[in-house]
Amino acid sequence: MKIKLAAVLVCAVMLGTLSGCTGGGGTTPTQTPDKTENTGNTDNTGGDTTAEGDGYTYGVDVTFHSDEPISYSIMYSDHENYPSMDDWLLWRAIEERTNVKFDLTLVARTDYDDKVSALVNAGDAPYIVPKIYQEGPYVPSGQVVAISDYVQYMPNYMKAYEDWGMEADLKEMLQEDGKYYRLPGMWERAAGGYSLLIRKDIFEAAGINVEEAEKTWTWETFAEDLKKVKEYTGTEYVWSDQYQGASTMNIAGVTYGVRAGRGSDGGDWGLRNGTLFDRTKEEFFFSNTTDAYRDMLSVFSKMYDEKLVDPETYIQDAETALSKFYRGESFVINANYQTLADINGTGKMQVEGAEIYMIVPPGGPKGQIQPESTRLENGIMISKSALDELGEEGFIKMLRFVDWLWYSNEGQTLSLWGVEGETYEMVGNKPVLNSDIYYNGMNEGAEKKLNVDFGFGGGVFAYGGSSELRFSKFTEGEVDYNNRVYANKTAREIDVPIMSNEFEREDLNLIETPLMDYVSASTLEFITGRKSLDTDWDAYVAECELKGSVKYIDMVNDIYERTKDILK
Repeated sequence: MKIKLAAVLVCAVMLGTLSGCTGGGGTTPTQTPDKTENTGNTDNTGGDTTAEGDGYTYGVDVTFHSDEPISYSIMYSDHENYPSMDDWLLWRAIEERTNVKFDLTLVARTDYDDKVSALVNAGDAPYIVPKIYQEGPYVPSGQVVAISDYVQYMPNYMKAYEDWGMEADLKEMLQEDGKYYRLPGMWERAAGGYSLLIRKDIFEAAGINVEEAEKTWTWETFAEDLKKVKEYTGTEYVWSDQYQGASTMNIAGVTYGVRAGRGSDGGDWGLRNGTLFDRTKEEFFFSNTTDAYRDMLSVFSKMYDEKLVDPETYIQDAETALSKFYRGESFVINANYQTLADINGTGKMQVEGAEIYMIVPPGGPKGQIQPESTRLENGIMISKSALDELGEEGFIKMLRFVDWLWYSNEGQTLSLWGVEGETYEMVGNKPVLNSDIYYNGMNEGAEKKLNVDFGFGGGVFAYGGSSELRFSKFTEGEVDYNNRVYANKTAREIDVPIMSNEFEREDLNLIETPLMDYVSASTLEFITGRKSLDTDWDAYVAECELKGSVKYIDMVNDIYERTKDILK
């Protein structure tokens, strides 16, 4: 079925989708999407239905192609380990399929956030700004498009939204006006995320059946088994963590129903704002003064006091922690699966016969909960200059291209694996990397690298997709780890957003920064015994209140009352 763009635009105007409606207008996660633009695939059967715009083709699982050569400006986060090269196959493959080239603004990965902020706020950003984790700071500038007003023109995006039930997930991104300003990478299912690597050979020699124990471990029972390891090895400590313990505390916090450790915003202890939403009471609360937070700190303080945890854990850098693990001086460390692949693939372990195993994260009072909840990745902001300079029809055409590259199965497979016959072959339904190319623990020692030499598998383009695609880039061990998480953990509830406006956000930040600095410092003092949970806790709670924890929660709940109808 052929759909002419003029007819589509008439329908869209009648429905108000191009009017930039306020109060949650346009297509937001809280509304049923307009089916007009789902290119003949409203039954979600996945049929290949091609539509035509003004000089281009597009559709669900249809290759976008412009009749005329076209170039779109884009910011590119240039990674030091695989810097951009003009002759990458990535660029040629995109152009051959779509007739689209990129006008790159290359920015070093380490400077990327600062450069994005400067260019967006000045109104000078390229049309496409990917690799964005938090778009809130850019919204007040007025230089970023409220993209939820336009997603109905992106058929592959809408198909994933509908098929995978992403409505609740996308609510996390809503701003005070009920719209969102970032196209997120979307996964069909959350992955296992960070956990603990252990020396399985040591644990089992100490009498612990790891594969059975991990199914029911809580942080308390895990600590009891650490004692057995300490007794067996006779070492001074058994666990020397990286990330100053913050990632581990984040995982533990989920199982205690509190906000702890490193969150998605990163940064040392990174407790963010300490707030969580009580769905029974339908209100926010400050989690870092609760009995549950005290209970969690008690477990970690006890492990520290019993010398199960290296006292340098909370001050050492990651390389120091990893070196101790490599040398066999410690037997537990926080990591993601890429760390395990790196250890196995590079021969960094200096202990013969060491068996490294990534355990399912321990549970807690809230149950065996999967710490990783989000199915959203970093995403793409679209500059207002794209709409101003391209005009509405040209802007929609660019969105069709973005939709194909980042959200179609073809585009996602291209970004991740490259070109069939040149970088990989299909074996059944699975891409298999050419034997002379290395990627993500596959083909160790291969002469070439998929990201370095070809441009594929990088963080600017290759994220989001089906579980089948996600698992295709995993080693057998990583697939096994994720399956163990799925089998033994229940899904974590998605956070409720605080939909503050610019002025409210500024007022909240004035409280949040000194308050959470104090909570972070006190957390470390409680764990290491410089403060007593028995005698100093009440004074800590009182000081949090003096620093604004109660006022903060009152403000947040007022914001929720004003905006809650948007979230329903």
